[in-house]
Amino acid sequence: MMTLLEDKETFFSEVEKELTGQGFHIASKDFNRPWGGFFVINEEQAPRFAEKYFGNVALEDLKISGKLSPKILIVAPDKRLSWQYHYRRAEIWKVLRGEVGVITSNTDEEGELQRLLPDTTITLQQGERHRLVGLDNWGVLAEIWRHTDANNPSDEDDIVRVQDDFGR
Repeated sequence: MMTLLEDKETFFSEVEKELTGQGFHIASKDFNRPWGGFFVINEEQAPRFAEKYFGNVALEDLKISGKLSPKILIVAPDKRLSWQYHYRRAEIWKVLRGEVGVITSNTDEEGELQRLLPDTTITLQQGERHRLVGLDNWGVLAEIWRHTDANNPSDEDDIVRVQDDFGR
């Protein structure tokens, strides 16, 4: 039986192979997050990424300041990302594989866990508190950062953690 770490390496490798097989160029990747990890897709491919994963949403409707940042999130079983929000971005997520949990709220108090199945899309507003939760299996989501300030785009430092299981 594979350990979670071996399973993680295999799973990430499969997802990476699938993305590159679809012609996406991975700008960076991080497999070392305590909750899983992510792939950042080349910004120039944002329109193609949006069409592939968010085809039901018009590209112009995805944009706020004109810049989109595409990512693939991978959340491990029984792990939770921090309870967080952002000052300079809104987000839209689409579940690609696995059932995942999402908690949202307009205040620092966590709301109810929503279970999202593959092909489900959720829009998170700027400042909205949110948390992605891994359930029984690995979850894979497409994510687009919808930057709200063209002169100061969001980045990994634009995370305000209200609570974090990993003490970050």
